[in-house]
Amino acid sequence: MAAKLRKGDKVIVLAGKDKGKSGEISSVDPKAGKAVVEGVNIAIRHTKQSQNSQGGRVPVAMPIDLSNLALSDANGKATRVGFRVEEGKKVRYAKTTGEAV
Repeated sequence: MAAKLRKGDKVIVLAGKDKGKSGEISSVDPKAGKAVVEGVNIAIRHTKQSQNSQGGRVPVAMPIDLSNLALSDANGKATRVGFRVEEGKKVRYAKTTGEAV
């Protein structure tokens, strides 16, 4: 199946504790159906001090399910993603505006 959401996409959270927040996807795990979005689904991790880093409570963005994310269109609203062929290439497009992503 083609990837509707990819690394670098601006997305909006549709459900969960961070509903309504938006951010950029930093990584995607298609096998698990999850993505890590900057500034969303933050958890506190307690790290031990080492030579390279200071120890303490470190905020880390945790994976969120792809079904709870929607692509943000040019107007900043949530949109679904469709596929069409343009000039022999398969292209993603925003269903609300119709423009290619």
